[in-house]
Amino acid sequence: MTDIGKFLITPNATVLDAMSAIDTNAKGIAFVCSDKKITAVITDGDIRRYIIGGGDLSRNVTEIANKNFKYLTENDTVDSDVIAKIKSDYKAIPVLDADGKILSIVFADETASLPHRKLDIPVVIMAGGKGTRLYPYTKVLPKPLIPIGDVPITMHIMQHFERFGCTQFTLVVNHQKELIKAYFSDPEIPYTIDFAEENTPLGTAGGLKLLDGKINGTFFMTNCDILVDADYDKIYEYHRKSGNLITMVCAVKKITIPYGTVTMNESGHIESMVEKPEVSYLVNTGYYVVESEVLSEIPKGTFIHMTDVVQKCMDEGKPVGVFPISENQWSDMGQIDEMEKMKEKMVGGNGGY
Repeated sequence: MTDIGKFLITPNATVLDAMSAIDTNAKGIAFVCSDKKITAVITDGDIRRYIIGGGDLSRNVTEIANKNFKYLTENDTVDSDVIAKIKSDYKAIPVLDADGKILSIVFADETASLPHRKLDIPVVIMAGGKGTRLYPYTKVLPKPLIPIGDVPITMHIMQHFERFGCTQFTLVVNHQKELIKAYFSDPEIPYTIDFAEENTPLGTAGGLKLLDGKINGTFFMTNCDILVDADYDKIYEYHRKSGNLITMVCAVKKITIPYGTVTMNESGHIESMVEKPEVSYLVNTGYYVVESEVLSEIPKGTFIHMTDVVQKCMDEGKPVGVFPISENQWSDMGQIDEMEKMKEKMVGGNGGY
């Protein structure tokens, strides 16, 4: 992705400054931005018409910039229709978060993004399961090495974290661990990778106890069969500002009931009817931000899931929070049909990861 910086100008910029920015980025467009919030958009056509009309290039750019511009939200899907619209009607469309701050700019041929802050936080990947729901694939390969395209799922996970400066990984391994260790011991892999080895299955959290005393402070934790395409910097900042012991990343999952539903009153009469209602739930993605003191909550050598650890912390009154993301920002390959969807999204689609 291209750095977004060369497309942004300040509200104090002149029309001449805007011309210079547009010449530099060679995309014919610049965005007037204050504290990451876009206030207006200006194109080379706007400037050309202004010059033809005898405009003063030293005037403030906001006098001629378009303040009623098209934008997308972070939950919108960039599909072929959007790209066609950019080609026909726009030079580019910015993507804004819920606060109206710019996340990226979508062009017909690429996406420009803000540079991510380098978090440099350790990442723990739970990679010890048998992956029985992915038989027959996992009869041959352990789940962490199942390829999505030409790259194993776990390598995709690492590449996502690398975008945010996280290059130190610990894999908690068990099933077919020697094969996993052999693959990730390749010196060509540009990450620091350690292994915590379970002797018996310990669930989605029991293996974390092996890291007690080895990790201090905040760390990311993720299952080895999911991908979250979100701003990890925002997730981390939310976790820190909230003072959470654990922050669970949850996707808003929408489900349409394919029938008309009926509600009855106490007399047994129909009170209301709704045709094919849509309900939504917050679904645990298997991605967490965790403080190392949580490790003391995990009993040694005990099979325990992360949800049990979360519940234990909640029962003790310790702060546990949720960071919500859209359903489109989460991919899960825990089952074969979901794995095929992930492949299509990452390899076969236009947006992808």
